[in-house]
Parts: sequence; structure tokens; C-alpha cells
Amino acid sequence: MAHAASHERLPLPDCIVPARINWHYVITLATVHAIALLAVLPWLFSWTGLIVMVVGVFFFGQSINLCYHRVLTHRSVVLPKWLEHAYVVLALCCLQDTPAKWIAVHRYHHQHSDHQEDPHSPLVTFLWAHVGWLCVKNSSTHSLSTLSKYAPDVLKDPFYMRLEKSYRWVWFFVLHALLFAAVGFAIGAISAAPGPAALASGVQMAASLLVWGVFARIVAVWHITWSVNSVTHAFGYRNHETDDHSRNNWLVALLAVGEGWHNNHHADQASASNRHRWWEIDLTYLNIRLLQMCGLATRVTPPRHVRRARREASVVGQAKSSERAA
Repeated sequence: MAHAASHERLPLPDCIVPARINWHYVITLATVHAIALLAVLPWLFSWTGLIVMVVGVFFFGQSINLCYHRVLTHRSVVLPKWLEHAYVVLALCCLQDTPAKWIAVHRYHHQHSDHQEDPHSPLVTFLWAHVGWLCVKNSSTHSLSTLSKYAPDVLKDPFYMRLEKSYRWVWFFVLHALLFAAVGFAIGAISAAPGPAALASGVQMAASLLVWGVFARIVAVWHITWSVNSVTHAFGYRNHETDDHSRNNWLVALLAVGEGWHNNHHADQASASNRHRWWEIDLTYLNIRLLQMCGLATRVTPPRHVRRARREASVVGQAKSSERAA
């Protein structure tokens, strides 16, 4: 049964000044949440919009879980550049920052996990770990020196370097939102009788897909991702005695398709799989295996026990070869 971790409070990281609001993030967070709340209006509800949102949470969420986290941050799997970049475009449509910034913060978190320098430990407060840390400026994680130190491999890619130099990547988000609206309009117009009814139906479905399929989906992906920072460092069980307070949480694992087995991940960061017990289902890893079967994923790093078994088998094999040679 999951239980809360009990530890003393941590102060804010030294470089945090609460009065230095990160207005770019705060305005974006507030605006997207406000638009997503329009989903409560009956006029904007449609089963199509709801289904698109649920499917989109997984489809777009994989750009964070699989690409940002396992491919780019921990290098536990390699994808062709065209596929890697396509996933990054989807991640940008989730408004979770550019690759280098996201990866630098996450690597910084692993280095200082649940210590004062950790940018989002729930040992400060739960709300701080979930979203508060995004609302104030942190010079230790968002600076050129931090990007150079924690994400130099990412910045070697010209595509990612261009994303860091301007906000033009926002057009990826705008264009994908317009695409959702256009598809919604077409669906609504085609499903209605010709005439004014078709126009009204098209506008309604366009608005429904925009609110549900884009903004409500973004909010869902945000809170699922943030739950890995907050919930899985406060509630759950531990398979491994790591030097932080990471925990495995089955609910977050279900919503984040494998990322909630967070204690497993902190114990073996190099692994492409977070599954350490037979019932700890990791759908993101299954997706990686599917890509591997299709020839689209290579250099997949297995869990530590598999790596260890392979090394032992290799040593035994070399010893036998030496004996035969002798």
C-alpha cells in the first residue's frame, strides 16, 4: 500500500528569489488552464473531442516520456534523427519547453535529487514540486552556463540549437492547433445537413477539438508530467534504497505509462525500461520495443540485471574460449 514519505522540510534552492516571477511561464500556464476550463461548457463537449483528448494524452505524452526523457536525457535508446525530431515537434506542441532546457533541468534534478539544490523537490512543499518551481526564476537551471554544462550533447544538433535561439518554435504549436480546428470544422460540416446548419456544426466541432483535443490535453499532459516530480517523490513504495526519496506510484505509472515507477528509474537511470517487477507495466518501454522490432530504435539499454547477466555470460564465454585455445 502506498504511503507518504516522512522527512524534514527543505528550504528553497539558494538561487531562488520568490519575488522574481517567471512571467513567460506564469502567463502561459494561466492562459492554457483558463481555455481548458471551457471544456465544462456543454456546447463545447463532443465525444469526438473527448476521444481525441484521451488518445492525444498518450500520443503527445510519448514525446515527453520516450523522447525528452529516455532518448535525449538518459540516452537509453537511439532513434533515427527524423523520428527524434518529429517527437520533439510533438513535445513542443505540449508547451513543455525546448529540448535543451527540459533536459538540463532533469539532469540537474538527478544530480541533486531531494537535496536543497533540487529544482523541484516535494521536500520543500508538494505544490512547489508540482508547479510552483516553474513560476519563479531559477538562475541555476535556466542559464547559458547550465545549458552548456548539462545539455552540450543536445546543443550539438543544429535543429535544437535553433530552437534555443528564438521563440519561433511556438509556430509549431500554433499550426498544430489550427490543424485540430480545421479537422474539427470539416468533421462537423460533413456530418450536418448542407446549409447554415453545416456551418454551425463545423464551428462547434472546431471549437470542441480545439478546447478538448489541444488545451485540455495539454493540461492533462502537464499535470501527469508534474506528478512524476511531486507524487513519486512523496507517495509510494521503494524497491531500491537510493540516496533520494523517489518512490514507485502505481497511479502515476498508469497515467504516465511507466514513468511512475520512479524509484526504479532513479536506481537505474541508464535503462530504457522502468519495470523491475513482473507486474510493473511500462507501456513506454513496450513502445520502444515495438519501434525496435520495426527497426526504428537501436542501442536500447536493458535493465541493470540484464546487463549484468550479459557481462557475466560474456566473461564465461571468453574464459571457455581461452581454455579451448590453450
